[in-house]
Amino acid sequence: MRWVLIVLAVVGIAASSLALREHYRTDTSPCSINERWDCGIVNHSPYAMLFGIPVAVIGIAGYLLLGVLAFMKAYRMTLVAALGGLGFALYLAHIESAVLGVWCIYCVISQGVISLLSLLVLGRVIVGLISRVWAE
Repeated sequence: MRWVLIVLAVVGIAASSLALREHYRTDTSPCSINERWDCGIVNHSPYAMLFGIPVAVIGIAGYLLLGVLAFMKAYRMTLVAALGGLGFALYLAHIESAVLGVWCIYCVISQGVISLLSLLVLGRVIVGLISRVWAE
């Protein structure tokens, strides 16, 4: 299980890195598909920064932490971090949908990754708890 979680964390780092590239891009975004899908608009909005830090950098750091915790098999701590990341991703999805009205493909990929990672680690923690109860 830990290797699946680590691979997901690496995919999340890649998606967040691409979003960070968009944050600093000055020319036209290559993922500017139409009026509903434009990474440039999302990553240049005021919501792309938190306390002066690009949200994509927070994503990179979060996925790095998740990968390290999964490698250490610290699944309960991984679950706490993943649920925090999922909550933040859901907040950002709300901003994209309700406030900006524009979606970023890299952000959507990241939201899918953190959702899947959260579900998998939740399942792993539950299975661990059940096996402990049955062992007693």
